[in-house]
Amino acid sequence: MTKYVFVTGGVVSSLGKGIAAASLGALLESRGLRVTMIKMDPYLNVDPGTMSPFQHGEVFVTEDGAETDLDLGHYERFISARMHKHNNFTTGQIYDSVLRKERRGEYLGKTVQVIPHITNEIQDFIAKGARVGQPDEAEVAIVEVGGTVGDIESLPFLEAIRQLSLQQGRRSSCFVHLTLVPFIPSAGELKTKPTQHSVQKLREIGIQPDALLCRADRPIPEEEKDKISLFSNVQREAVISVWDVDSIYRIPRMLSEQGLDALICDVLGLSPKASNLAVWDDLVDRLDHPELTVRIAMVGKYVDLTESYKSLTEALIHAGMHTRSRVAIEYIDSEAIESQGVGVLKGFDAILVPGGFGKRGVEGKIAAIRYARENRIPYLGICLGMQLAVIEFARHKAGLLQANSTEFDSATKEPLIALITEWKSSDGRIEQRSASSDLGGTMRLGAQACAIRPDTLAQSIYGAQVNERHRHRYEVNNLLRPTVEAAGLVVAAETPHEQLVEIVELPQAEHPWFMGVQFHPEFTSTPRQGHPLFTSFITAAIAQHRQ
Repeated sequence: MTKYVFVTGGVVSSLGKGIAAASLGALLESRGLRVTMIKMDPYLNVDPGTMSPFQHGEVFVTEDGAETDLDLGHYERFISARMHKHNNFTTGQIYDSVLRKERRGEYLGKTVQVIPHITNEIQDFIAKGARVGQPDEAEVAIVEVGGTVGDIESLPFLEAIRQLSLQQGRRSSCFVHLTLVPFIPSAGELKTKPTQHSVQKLREIGIQPDALLCRADRPIPEEEKDKISLFSNVQREAVISVWDVDSIYRIPRMLSEQGLDALICDVLGLSPKASNLAVWDDLVDRLDHPELTVRIAMVGKYVDLTESYKSLTEALIHAGMHTRSRVAIEYIDSEAIESQGVGVLKGFDAILVPGGFGKRGVEGKIAAIRYARENRIPYLGICLGMQLAVIEFARHKAGLLQANSTEFDSATKEPLIALITEWKSSDGRIEQRSASSDLGGTMRLGAQACAIRPDTLAQSIYGAQVNERHRHRYEVNNLLRPTVEAAGLVVAAETPHEQLVEIVELPQAEHPWFMGVQFHPEFTSTPRQGHPLFTSFITAAIAQHRQ
């Protein structure tokens, strides 16, 4: 029977529940346990797919095409299990499911209420995420509750896990609470009162934490740990100090040395093998001892909120680990290039344009791509970054001077990038069709396999086939594509049925490393294996650095 570890948070958000939960997952997996992870988000949106990156950060896409919280990216980077649509659910999904059941008459005319109908539905969703009753049922499911204790939105989730722990019986559940221990400069000391109040609020709900993860900017002294234990009714050895570090990959070792994984195994009545953290120690060693530093310019429009590119920045760090280099990522606002020119890109070893939506800053990105192409600087374009690379090449090499995307200019005379529904050939002219105004669920999502053209840079990286995750609406227009290919841009991969462009590149005789991919390879990069595309990109940046 699956055992559960419920991770809650208190005082403030953004303390790192997701990373703490993922690190705990890595510890339990290192002991030979089959682990999965679940994130419960308290907002009413069905998923984060239509939410602004400025508010929500990155949207992580699973293999089966679910748009999920960015914490699922942390889960996949720390444990070997792949996340799916059932590993993340929201209040919106819960209420939608309950209301559909009510309309179908499944409640037999009863009054539908938060308790028991909403809380029962939450428990059912947790069971789906843990694969209960399936051949691959998890031995331990780590369930992260979004928000903080005391939020109205989180109350149904907290009540549901309280009920679940009661129903499952002793040694079936463990509660881990993450809270803040702030340092007050004027007093010159750490303050434990926020943690005490947070635990008190949790206990009022009926949940007694088995372990406290105390976040601070420094290790918490023994005296403060004793005080927290006394006033929170938590065993002294269960008060775990989690201080700021320069890399999230140090956290598994930090937690293990304080005995968190052993404590949780004891609470759950598990007797797994001893933990083996050699792989994490090796990764940290690679971080600590790079042979050189490469500078990467990431040209985007969400540069003030780097959480928007979380998986991408981590993928670059992974590539640095596997090439024994320190990857210094510098975020360049594409609008700054529009106003100041491409001079801001001088001195970088490689340029990357990530995915994104909307018109703002697009011309600055195109200017950056042209600079990389003409100066033979390694370039990687992801999703929108690939589409803009095609537009740039079309304008300056293929004679399509007005090439554009209908996302930016619906009336463009040369819609090189467009929705498939907008493609239409009539008397040799390119026309557009109106697109749906409903933004939810209109993307090409999830993993899709396709063959790679022989004798290309892409084949040297991936081999004969690529299978990566997608999140986009717009495609390269196949009616204008031949003109661009005739000018020298290589389509290295396309989808097997619709022949949609997946990878473009320049011949290596013309450019040492220039590639755009329609998919999001960052979603499948892990610190343990890295990712061949990013490793190749950073290797090219190293070669550029040494010139």
